[in-house]
This record gives sequence, structure tokens and C-alpha cells, in this order.
Amino acid sequence: METSSSTHHIVESLTRAIVEHRLHPGAKLAEQKLADHFGVSRTLIRQALFQLSQHRLIRLEPARGAFVASPSVEEAQQVFAVRRMLELEMVRTLVREITPAKLKVLRAHVAEEKKAVSANDVPSRNELLGDFHVRMAELTGNQVLADMLGELISRCALITLVYQTRSAAEHSNDEHLEIVKALAAKDEERAIQLMDEHLSHVMDNLTFTRRPPSHDIAQALA
Repeated sequence: METSSSTHHIVESLTRAIVEHRLHPGAKLAEQKLADHFGVSRTLIRQALFQLSQHRLIRLEPARGAFVASPSVEEAQQVFAVRRMLELEMVRTLVREITPAKLKVLRAHVAEEKKAVSANDVPSRNELLGDFHVRMAELTGNQVLADMLGELISRCALITLVYQTRSAAEHSNDEHLEIVKALAAKDEERAIQLMDEHLSHVMDNLTFTRRPPSHDIAQALA
């Protein structure tokens, strides 16, 4: 019987295939091939594909179908440029308003990141690494900033999900910890420098080299 758990299984399987580089950016996701592979109806496949499009992992094109999303290098560069403008000023504000309670929140978040990285939980690690920045914005008390940064992080989600390696993720976690230490020391200059370097490192460590997309659904999902 087709249930919501079946949809969840399809979403999880396709997500793993994308983040583990078995389905590449631009690959077409044919509904009938997916339906045959999972042994379900095309209606259920459409539901799963819609959920994935909401997560920005795929794009749905009228009359053409579903494709694994292909964030461009230019898009990534522009997103990170805007993030740098916002986040350096965010750090300047936060370091002046830091409290033991706020530090406790950030330290707990960094600890969760480390667990996800150590477990090689790719979706969770990337969600947590992105949320660290939104959490900092929230701690400034500026909800408009938090909302704007949240939208930018969402646009970065697929970029990092697909192109960030485990070693780069570990490095990001380490850098987050150093930023928190600078905040604790109320060292404004160092905190800003660390955030600037961190965003540069994340961008520099994205691997945009792509192989041709896999068109064999069964092979990609095996």
C-alpha cells in the first residue's frame, strides 16, 4: 500500500543519491523510470519530486520534467558576496552584545555540528553548518537580518550540499568554534577577521568540477 512513508523513502533515497554524487547536477529524473525502480505509481513519484523541489534539490520545468538542480559558480559567488556584506556587520554587532547565555547557545550548536560531521550525516551537517550563521543573526535580536540571512543560507543549501567535501565541512566546524572563542573573548577585530576568512574558505573549498550526469536511475540509486 502506498503511504506517506513510501514518499519519505523516495525522498531520502534521491537525496542520498544527489549528495553522494551518484546523481549529478542537471540529471533528468524521469517519472516512469523512478516509478519502475521504486515499484510505486507516478503520482507518488510526483509528490516526492515536489518535496525535493521545495528543498531546492531539484527543479521542476513545465513540459520537460524534473532535473537535479545546477547552481552556477556565478550564483554561488554572488550569494557569498552578499553574505559577507551582512555577516561581517552581524559579527560586529554580536560581539558587543555577547552574553554567557548567547555563548551557551552557540557552543551547543557547534557541538551538534561536530557530531553530524563525525557521523558523516551529510544533510544534517550542512543544515547545521548553515544554521549556525542564522543562529548568530537571531542572537543579535534583529529578526529582519535573521530572515534575510536565512533566505541566503537556503540558496546556499544545494551549493554546499552537493559541492562541499567532508574535510571542508570539518574545517567549517573548526572555524565556527574559533569564531565562538573570539566572541567569548569580546575580540571584535579577530571575530570579524575569522568570519571573513571562514566565508572565503567555504567558497574556495567548493568543488565545481562535474562529471557527466548519470542517466541510469537504477545504477544511481543502487
